[in-house]
This record gives sequence, structure tokens and C-alpha cells, in this order.
Amino acid sequence: MTTTPSEGVGLGMPQLPAPDYPDDVRARLEGDAREIIARYPDSRSALLPLLHLVQAEEGHVTRTGMRFCADVLGLTTAEVTAVATFYSMYRRRPSGDYQVGVCTNTLCAVMGGDAIFETLQEHLGVGNGETTDDGKVTLEHIECNAACDFAPVVMVNWEFFDNQTPGSATRLVDDLRAGRPVAPTRGARLCTFKDTARILAGFPDERPGAVEESGSAGAASLVGLRLAKGEAAPARVVHPRDGGPHDPQERAVHEPSPSEHLSSHDAPQDTSASDPAHPAGPAAEEGE
Repeated sequence: MTTTPSEGVGLGMPQLPAPDYPDDVRARLEGDAREIIARYPDSRSALLPLLHLVQAEEGHVTRTGMRFCADVLGLTTAEVTAVATFYSMYRRRPSGDYQVGVCTNTLCAVMGGDAIFETLQEHLGVGNGETTDDGKVTLEHIECNAACDFAPVVMVNWEFFDNQTPGSATRLVDDLRAGRPVAPTRGARLCTFKDTARILAGFPDERPGAVEESGSAGAASLVGLRLAKGEAAPARVVHPRDGGPHDPQERAVHEPSPSEHLSSHDAPQDTSASDPAHPAGPAAEEGE
């Protein structure tokens, strides 16, 4: 039988009401929602964390989740949908356990972000916004994350991995897919996207020792403050694609302190030795 657009799921066919959560799931979420709403003098202000809460349930914000938020806040589903579709942190379709975002804004791009993104697309066999077949990794390019002094930056579930290269980023996604423990540059070891969403909803990270695990943004983010206080300027960092001055005395490279670059997936800052065009690189060694 031929189905006309008015009888089937055509463009003019309104969607059926979103199904509700199972009774036990809804009861649990209602208890969490009451705790969240109690934090705000106006219940409407709880919408953002509530969207994280429902995202933690299924890994993305479903129509059922938006209906739940509307119900508990006394809003229309249109009002909730407007917010859920505005902010990029809310996923609208199923995605991986680990959201791997490569910054491709101007500074990260020219420092190698574009090359990292292209390498990961080829290595993982996915395009922008797509998820690997094992459901582990969703790859996307992302906007600036205010860590330009550590460009190029990769984020996994909104945690920073600084000073990346195509090689270090490839090792990172391989470890994620293999289930090996991964620690970001600063902050606690990674958890899944669902667990991250629950933490963003305002609930504590209950993993033993996770709260105590922390890291520093490092010296680069504090350079301006230190100069303003009259302290000496830090040594210049030589970028891997920067030949740098030919005078060894002018090629001082900042050595990170133990509190900086805590992730084993961060590319080392002292990369001049691997630059064939650099006096300290392989070309120089061959000439000796």
C-alpha cells in the first residue's frame, strides 16, 4: 500500500509525544532533580544542570529527557528544546564513551590542530561528529577552549590534553579504545561521558581519590601575572616547527615543573632535537 506524506512520517507529520522513563528510572531522576532544583531560588535556573542529569542517563539528551525536564520545572518542551539545542555540550544523538574534541580555532590550527584532526579522522575511520564502531570515541572539531598558551589542545570529555601532536593524539585515542587508564594534563583521571555529565549536573565524583587528583595549568598561563609582579620572563619555548635562533644561548627551552603537563599523552615541549632544520636536530648530528 502506498503511504502518503500525511499518513506516514512526512515532513508535515507531527512527532508523537516522547515516551516516559520507566517508573524506577523516573523515580530516581525525580529524587536527583529535587536536589538540583533546591539549589536555586528560581526553579527555571536548574534547567542546565537538569539537562546534564538526563544526558548522564542515556549518553545524550533524548526527547524523553527533555520532556522530563519540562515536567519537573513547569516549562514547555519548546522552552527546554531551545536550550538543549543552543549549547554544544548537550548531545542530541547517541555518541561515544569519550568525546574527543580537537580545537581547530586559529591558534591551535596553525600550531598543528588541523593536522591532528585530519590524522585522527584517518586513524579512527570517522568524520566530524561520528563515532567509532566500538562506541568508544566520538571525534569532533571544537571551538576555542581558552587554553591557547598550550596549543594545540585536544579535549576528552571536557578535560585538557595540552601541547598535542598527531602522534600523541593517536596514542591517546588508542588508549581510550583499549580501556587503559588515561589522565589529562590537569585534573582527575578520565571517566566516561555519562559519568562526566552527572558530575556537571552538580553531583560529586565518587571515585576513590579522584577529588584529590589535580594538576596545574602551569607556568604559561601565569606569565602575564608574573611579569606584572615584576618577576623575570620565562625562557622561550621552541616549537617543533620553529627552527629558533642559531645561537644556542638564545635557544633556552622551558623545562616543565612536576606540576605541569602531568599527562603521559602530552607531547614533550623540548622538541627542537627532532627538527631536521634545527642545529640540534638529526641533520646536525649527521654532519658531526
